[in-house]
Amino acid sequence: MSSPTASIRSGKTFDLVIAGAGIVGTAIAAEATGAGLSVAIVEPDQVGGGATAAGMGHLVVMDDSEAQFKLTNYSQSIWTLLSSELPRQVEYERAGTIWIALDDEEMAEVRRKHDYYSNRGVSAEILDSRALREAEPNLRSDVIGGLRIPADAVIYPPCAARFLLEKARMHKCEIFGGKSVAELTSEGARLNDGTFLSAGATVNATGHWAPELSPGIDVQKRKGHLVITERYPGFVRHQLVELGYLKSAHSVTSDSVAFNVQPRRTGQILIGSSRQYGVQEKTVDEHILKSMIDRAESFMPSLARLQAIRVWTGFRAATPDKLPLIGRSNDLEKVYLATGHEGLGITTSLATARLLVDELLNRPSEISRQPYSPSRVSREVTVA
Repeated sequence: MSSPTASIRSGKTFDLVIAGAGIVGTAIAAEATGAGLSVAIVEPDQVGGGATAAGMGHLVVMDDSEAQFKLTNYSQSIWTLLSSELPRQVEYERAGTIWIALDDEEMAEVRRKHDYYSNRGVSAEILDSRALREAEPNLRSDVIGGLRIPADAVIYPPCAARFLLEKARMHKCEIFGGKSVAELTSEGARLNDGTFLSAGATVNATGHWAPELSPGIDVQKRKGHLVITERYPGFVRHQLVELGYLKSAHSVTSDSVAFNVQPRRTGQILIGSSRQYGVQEKTVDEHILKSMIDRAESFMPSLARLQAIRVWTGFRAATPDKLPLIGRSNDLEKVYLATGHEGLGITTSLATARLLVDELLNRPSEISRQPYSPSRVSREVTVA
């Protein structure tokens, strides 16, 4: 009898093996096969499961840092180009985002964001209280204004991941479903059943599980809750986000909730958001859920009359500097990382794929890859 750790080579050699078939992994598969590479993608669960299924699907340009802006703006431009190919099930909708201001300090932030976006070619519109109430009649009456970003969009992430995988499979992509990657090496990937997939390069796109395959990377789990309602067409017209969301998102240690609601093409309303560190269980935290719903109802009081039909949780993969790890790992020359996107994995999946394949093929990139390179952070553990 062979050793349980012995590897059985599959007999095939791929240009690229990807661990993880969430939206980041499937985007890389689509980009790589489109460039002529042969790809194997390994997924133990459902395609588009995990963090992808737990995401709101907000395609949003963010400005926490110049690097974050460039990555989200670049990726949104790729989504826009792809939108005409997306099937109806992906539910691509250019709903736009409105950032909500409650006081003068937040209106000052509205003006700052407006200037920042406008100076970089992103359309932005300042709304006064009257214009805001006309745009979203169900908001509370004392909101004083907001910032509308009309190009922001929403999608249904699990179907988007499945579309990207099918796009890859039209070329040279094979999926190994119901299996997981146990080890990534410079020669390929060893699966949990002992199969070894030989490859010119491998990618760790396993989200918050990434440290299990790449020990020492500083990627942490950040738990979030979501609620979806029955169908109430027209109740919410834009993705609505409080400017206080930015403060809660900046916290890297404490639990937080913020008003963040999204209209779905189905007429349903998706309600977020929450962030928790140091939590391992996927179970719904009733205290966090109540705080999140109370926060949403404080902005839209009539939400209290609507019927919720489902609550679920998921884990984001977060890095200390709030930028993903995209590129060659610090330890193994042919092992690459595509993780740490936190709440922006849906938005930045396509840019992540483009930058990673650019690096693999030694192509020039539209934006600098350096801010997202794993080499920007030191490692506590070195893998031999």
